[in-house]
Amino acid sequence: MSNQSGRGHITGLPDWDRCAVMGVVNVTPDSFSDGGRWFDTTAAVKHGLEMVAQGADLVDVGGESTRPGATRVDEAEELRRVIPVVRGLASEGVVVSVDTMRASVAEQALAAGAALVNDVSGGLADPAMVPVVADAGAPFVVMHWRGFLEGGNVRGVYADVVTEVVDELHARVEAVLAGGIAADRIVVDPGLGFSKDAEHDLTLLAHLDRLRGLGHPLLVAASRKRFLGRVLAGPEGAPPPARERDAATAAVSALAAQAGAWAVRVHEVRATADAVRVARAVEGARTADSAPGATPAHQAYGTAHTPGACTPEARPVDTPSTGAHTSEGTR
Repeated sequence: MSNQSGRGHITGLPDWDRCAVMGVVNVTPDSFSDGGRWFDTTAAVKHGLEMVAQGADLVDVGGESTRPGATRVDEAEELRRVIPVVRGLASEGVVVSVDTMRASVAEQALAAGAALVNDVSGGLADPAMVPVVADAGAPFVVMHWRGFLEGGNVRGVYADVVTEVVDELHARVEAVLAGGIAADRIVVDPGLGFSKDAEHDLTLLAHLDRLRGLGHPLLVAASRKRFLGRVLAGPEGAPPPARERDAATAAVSALAAQAGAWAVRVHEVRATADAVRVARAVEGARTADSAPGATPAHQAYGTAHTPGACTPEARPVDTPSTGAHTSEGTR
């Protein structure tokens, strides 16, 4: 990740020169999108490695569904699900994020090799979370959260969703900073699908520049969410199943990358890995065209390209590494 990209540096994580791709491994029986598919530890580790082979830069491992109405698993069960998968992936050199609202799970996952803590509550669900992350010196995702998705919290009410989400995220970031987590280890996430209608999600995506204005790298987690189903269905149709929303997810990934997001979190990696690389190539061409004295990329290609040659503009920027009210929630 270059300074030129403007996505920000996160101490403790690799730098990528484009929007990073975070693959999702749900070690749960009840996640809205793929619950049960990777519930077995061996299957979950294999799936995470396959995601890396398809172009994921890091893998987010979670053992608790956060869909509306989901029953919380107890601490022992979450640890049983998550820690072996984190350890197995980290031992293979994978950059691992742990998706948890429990400080104890975060602490043990970090000890097992996780590099990032992704807490959908931003530290609000467990008062011990921020001290644990601060003591470990780990990067931390602060997501916009208005409580567990049950009762009145399922459907959020906003007069101005962008301003309110930005203001509430800013307040939470300040609290996290006061708790000892360094500014260069904080990532922000608008919490698409959490206490938000489809219109709220789309409006937030249209104003990612306002969220980037918080001054921290931005994670966008839109994968397979209900608002995409609403868009694809139209006003009268039935939303397609979650697993049929991957093309729409890749489209959002390209838009988020173009808007300067640090990373996108997705269930299906390959299409999004391609999308962010194309977005980066376009970004590079735009930068080249705007450089003083530069020949516009399309002119350079038209005049200097010869059959079989690969010009700087045409050369791939990167290659995949191998080594709304929402009843579907989010994870």
